[in-house]
Amino acid sequence: MPPLANLLPCGTRLHLQHGPIDLVIGADGDRAAAFAAAEARFATVLEELVSELPLLKSQLTSQSPCPAGVIAQRMDRATRPHTNSFITPMAAVAGAVADIVLAAMRATTPLQRAYVNNGGDIALHLGPGQSFATAMMDHQGYDLGRIEVSHTDGTGGIATSGRHGRSLSLGIADSVTVLAASAAQADAAATLIANAVDLPGHPAIHRCSAVTLQEDSDLGDQPVVTQCQPLSPTDIQAALQAGTQRALDMMHSGHIIAAALFLQGDSRLIGHTGFTPSLRTQLYA
Repeated sequence: MPPLANLLPCGTRLHLQHGPIDLVIGADGDRAAAFAAAEARFATVLEELVSELPLLKSQLTSQSPCPAGVIAQRMDRATRPHTNSFITPMAAVAGAVADIVLAAMRATTPLQRAYVNNGGDIALHLGPGQSFATAMMDHQGYDLGRIEVSHTDGTGGIATSGRHGRSLSLGIADSVTVLAASAAQADAAATLIANAVDLPGHPAIHRCSAVTLQEDSDLGDQPVVTQCQPLSPTDIQAALQAGTQRALDMMHSGHIIAAALFLQGDSRLIGHTGFTPSLRTQLYA
């Protein structure tokens, strides 16, 4: 089936869909030109990814070969700094697709503000004086807070991961949202920080091999979380602290700008930029 493209009823947003990829796009400027560029670039995205899928689904190491495609290379660049943990380039696929479509729009016409939302992973362009705001929600639709970023923040990507999301997770985080310079970087970092929110061996956490849940999972035999029963406040603190340390390491090494971590009614905020959580929160900088 060919890619589908439709203006949403509001008339100011474009919906692009092809296989598992589902984009919602907005632009302030020459919207018609920007949307035409987005649609043209999107036409070959899935084909490009499928052509290198075995490599992109393989565990990434410092010796792994670099992929050939432009989107695949963006995935590789976002994930290769994190080979000290289990990761595949697929950890950045949603963000990388959003980035590449946004880049095509910006190369075609000047835009004051634009975004490409790929299932909650967002590539973002903010010109001088521009800002972007969105809500954070948990898997049941409850309010977790707000994100608001501006041109001066340097945020080019927002991504969310956790055990309730579209992908399987090695950790127990309900949600981890990351701000970074690109959506691909934010996507990879959110995955790894969510994985780090964990209590290995805890009896309240149930796991199974990823391939038993999803035969074609890039996680292979990695033990993914299938259930996390209610934890004690001490356990919640310990799990969040493990994720916080990973996020702080990424922030101090320049891979992310900020992160918000959520687990069973508690949360942590890393960095001062962008987040206004609704839950009880501790701030780290």
